[in-house]
Amino acid sequence: MTDAPDGRPRPADQWRHRGIRGLIIARDVSVRGWRWWARSWDRMVAALQDEAPVGAGAAPSPSGPLVEQRDAPRLIAVPARGYVYSFYIRATFAWSSPASLRSEVLSWYVQYFQANAIQRLTRLAADAARNLPPHRAGDLEVALQQALGEDPLWHYQRGDITITCRPDAAVRLDERIMPALQPHVDRLVQLEYQFDEQIRKARYAEQLSRRWVALLSDDADDQEIADARDQLLTAQREATRWITDLLQRHTGSTADPPPTPPIPPQTHPSRSHDGG
Repeated sequence: MTDAPDGRPRPADQWRHRGIRGLIIARDVSVRGWRWWARSWDRMVAALQDEAPVGAGAAPSPSGPLVEQRDAPRLIAVPARGYVYSFYIRATFAWSSPASLRSEVLSWYVQYFQANAIQRLTRLAADAARNLPPHRAGDLEVALQQALGEDPLWHYQRGDITITCRPDAAVRLDERIMPALQPHVDRLVQLEYQFDEQIRKARYAEQLSRRWVALLSDDADDQEIADARDQLLTAQREATRWITDLLQRHTGSTADPPPTPPIPPQTHPSRSHDGG
């Protein structure tokens, strides 16, 4: 290797020096990158095996399986009968695993399977809502809860890891139908109040007549009192029959029909003397 006449290295030597320097830098970078990759790989393997990461500041893992609750990112819309209005479902999923997983690993699996759970719940809701009119949100929620009760735990598997999901759902009405339903709901509330008031009055009258019959039975020797008692008994039986029929016709009423009051024995001593 000789220098040029002006004392500077030849161009070939300059390129050789630069190449050697580049190889040394690439070697150092590769070594540092490999060390970083090896440390990252060890951390990832330890996380998947539920082992504490390397380092003194590692927090202990909680005892028992973790449970992560996730809400659907938006309301699930399923069409009602007629496909004009929709029901809207607020869905919540409780995720867990029989295996002991770290929280970040469970979150990864939840993120992976969340779309599948939402799709399955949407199919169940659509099947239940297809024949329901758009104002029957309560019936849809009952049907959906019954379907979820028959299969309360959904299982998803990836590799050797099994994840379980417990879904829950609440149904809301379409906001476009609420103004049309408001007058009818107000009318039903008013009728329910009037019906309850009539039932209370009828039961009070029935109890009052029962007391009068008991009082009049103590002095049944008087013909006028005996006739009054018979009239009260007849009215009492008719009132009891009317209340019972009214309660049976009132669909959805949880009130039990009033019991038929006992009828005291009707004795008329005065009438036996008149016959002689």
